[in-house]
Amino acid sequence: MTTLMIIDQAPYGSWSGREALDMALSLSAFDQSVALLFTGSGVNWLRRGQASDAIGQKSVEKNLSAAPLFGIETLLATRKDCERYSLTETDRLPGVTLVDTAAEAIADHDHVLFAG
Repeated sequence: MTTLMIIDQAPYGSWSGREALDMALSLSAFDQSVALLFTGSGVNWLRRGQASDAIGQKSVEKNLSAAPLFGIETLLATRKDCERYSLTETDRLPGVTLVDTAAEAIADHDHVLFAG
């Protein structure tokens, strides 16, 4: 069974995205196959070079870079939203796969959790 966690919240200003990542890491710790899909303003999680010190938070970039160590190998993002937020391939973290629609990613997974 595979689980898709959808994150559509900006990386800062709300804890829902971080809680979703924590849930994904927990699932993965119990050998559950988990993928993360970033849509809407959530694609900004995937931006390189985030400077979150000014707001007193850890960079989500560091959290995401550790995801493969915990067994989360698949990071997905909707192409349209990456274009909307000017997130080019050089701006994105390495290893992100673009999908044309969220429905395309949802269809490939048994379970879907939404962190919105």
